[in-house]
Amino acid sequence: MSHTESDTDDTERTVIRTGRDFEQEYRLDASEAGEFLIELGEQLRDGDELTISTDEWELPFSFGEPVELEIDFEGVGEPELEIELELPGRTDEKAPNVE
Repeated sequence: MSHTESDTDDTERTVIRTGRDFEQEYRLDASEAGEFLIELGEQLRDGDELTISTDEWELPFSFGEPVELEIDFEGVGEPELEIELELPGRTDEKAPNVE
C-alpha cells in the first residue's frame, strides 16, 4: 500500500446514518458552545438539512417540522438551566393516489 492510500484511509470520517444510535457528550466553555449554537441556528434557519461533524465522524440529518424546544430551569440548590432541542426526521414518503 502506498503512503497516499494509507493517509486517505486514516482520514475518512465515519458517516452516522439512519438505523444507528449515536451519542456524544462535550464539556465546553460558554463561548465555544455559543459558536456551535450560532452555526447550528444558521443551518436550521436556512434549510431543512444540517450536518454536524468532527475529524472522526459526520452526521447529516434532514429534519422536519415541528421542532421541539424545551427550557428547564432548576433553581433549588445549585441552579441549572437545561435547553433541549429535538428535531424530527423528515420523511420523503408521498401520499398514495386517490382515484
